[in-house]
Amino acid sequence: MPYPQLLSELDLGFTKLKNRVVMGSMHTGLEDRFWHYPALAEYYRERAKGGVGLIITGGISPNREGWLLPFGGTLNSVFDLRNHRKLTRAVHEEGGKIAMQILHAGRYGYHPFVVSASAIRSPISKFTPRALTRAGIERTVRAYARTARLAQRAGYDGIEIMGSEGYLLNQFLCRRTNHRTDEYGGSIENRMRLAIDVVRRVREACGERFIVIYRLSLIDLVEGGNTWDETVQVARALEAAGVTLINTGIGWHEARVPTIVTSVPRAAFAPLTARLREAVHVPVIASNRINTPELAESLIAQGGADLVSMARPLLADPQFVVKASEDRADEINTCIACNQACLDHTFRNERASCLVNPRAARETELVYRTTQRPLSLAVVGAGPAGLSAACVAASRGHRVTLFDAAETIGGQFNLARRIPGKEEFAETLRYFESQLRKHGVDVRLGTRVDAALLASARYDEVIFATGIMPRRPAIPGIDSAHVLSYVDVLRGAPVGRTVAVIGAGGIGFDVSEFLLHRSGDPLPQPRDAWLAEWNVDLAVAEPGGLARTRHEAAPERRIWLLQRKKGKLGAGLGKTSGWVHRATLVRQGVKMLDGVTYLEIAPRGLKIARDGIEQWLDVETIVVCAGQESLRDLVPASAAAGGPRFHVIGGAALASELDAERAIREGAELAAAL
Repeated sequence: MPYPQLLSELDLGFTKLKNRVVMGSMHTGLEDRFWHYPALAEYYRERAKGGVGLIITGGISPNREGWLLPFGGTLNSVFDLRNHRKLTRAVHEEGGKIAMQILHAGRYGYHPFVVSASAIRSPISKFTPRALTRAGIERTVRAYARTARLAQRAGYDGIEIMGSEGYLLNQFLCRRTNHRTDEYGGSIENRMRLAIDVVRRVREACGERFIVIYRLSLIDLVEGGNTWDETVQVARALEAAGVTLINTGIGWHEARVPTIVTSVPRAAFAPLTARLREAVHVPVIASNRINTPELAESLIAQGGADLVSMARPLLADPQFVVKASEDRADEINTCIACNQACLDHTFRNERASCLVNPRAARETELVYRTTQRPLSLAVVGAGPAGLSAACVAASRGHRVTLFDAAETIGGQFNLARRIPGKEEFAETLRYFESQLRKHGVDVRLGTRVDAALLASARYDEVIFATGIMPRRPAIPGIDSAHVLSYVDVLRGAPVGRTVAVIGAGGIGFDVSEFLLHRSGDPLPQPRDAWLAEWNVDLAVAEPGGLARTRHEAAPERRIWLLQRKKGKLGAGLGKTSGWVHRATLVRQGVKMLDGVTYLEIAPRGLKIARDGIEQWLDVETIVVCAGQESLRDLVPASAAAGGPRFHVIGGAALASELDAERAIREGAELAAAL
């Protein structure tokens, strides 16, 4: 059997899990409205059918005070059972097991009823919480137990108590947010009292033959967090109180350390799970940036964990486990941790999905049915949009020919994967290559398409996914030899030691990070170097696990990052990853200027004006990242009578800031409709 440890059964005494893969909790937005539960059921059904050993739902609050958002998903009444049974029935019909996460947001809730250990407002909600009274604490404990019992009646195999990431129980556990002077504050014995009471009451309500998972923060990554000794003490008390499994939580949502974005090394925090496993007797679950079966297998085989939690990887590919078990790991659509369609959507109160799998959480809407009328299709352009269209169309039974003038597939993804921290993007191209082979797409690289070529083959449909070309702004001197486009730079053109980057969108930030990379340093960045860069101490000797000192290397280049409009640079970057890019550039001394007018380019550098004051930036190289223009030269003005229908998708249709999420989704939606 491939991956014998990962795919082995786990006996919990009263029940068994068929493998060690846990689909970690991922809030999609479907949980919050009862009319979305049929779609949510199909979302979970697809993952259960794909072989996951245990699914954990998105967070469900135990009461109104625990809402993340007004009228968020709850289970506190028998009237809610009917909807939740749709989920459990779907999973059980596919032979899976499912646990419901009980999440009390505490001060992270975005509504006026928020409560916490103390009346300390969080940086991610405008509402100041009320400090729970003793009577309020007792009501909260009863609410957890009631919700757990209702979950059991709804058919769930267990529950997960969310006690990490800075939510309510974590707020009681840490001095950062717990300033109480009663029996729930002060010592760690007091601060963990609420969590222990919740577990005990849940166990009493549900009996021994019910899975109770506790998600415990193993490193808080905030000032005022817990030490490792305190975390172990809490874990042992949770074990004594009756938990079945302990799941790994990493960091608070307000932490200024990235924990799940693509620049975080794979399994960066797994050593913490391994340490905890030595301190307790219940099975423990590793999490965070584990996205391949090889990595998951090694963690379990080396004794670092008993199970592995993968949330976003199962958004990206619901058949992850089946493909691993059938030795088809090369066909897994690997999560690249971009956050663009999942967490960024969640934090914008939109439905979560997945950049590399637009069907995620849309299983009832975006359906790839085998066609009854195979068509002959030409797809022009092998970037993300064209690859998506070609693979989906071919999987449905259409005859597809894919053209690209380049010698390799990938388009802009071939540039993106050169950015430090975005090496994972190569996994998406590996996946598309496997799908092109599997579905028999006729791939013609190094081929320049013209109208005659398309006409001679008599295609039924032609899809233009020809992408974009960089825009060159009208600045005097723009054609100088020391002016480069971002494409030139990412393909290896020589760049000086002082650089002005024109344009501070996503590409400008990416290029700046690329130019800051020290030549000769390995990519991806080794874990120890990354931990040092972000001031993380996995020993968790200090509260919160933040190291006292930071060691900075001198930057490779001196860079000015410029934008025309007034306001914060990078304001349009992803909500969950943009701050990481800004922090990286600030730490490396990049000078960020807004409200810039570009006056002239000359051998000495770039002349600009800000607030009416002119100045020269004496730089050796100027890199233009000032937007793109669609490549539509091959697109006919209108369809010829008797000729093929044509479609335009991706950057060829809209060339604003590059958007791989939109490109892949458009390709899939078009191919599904043909």
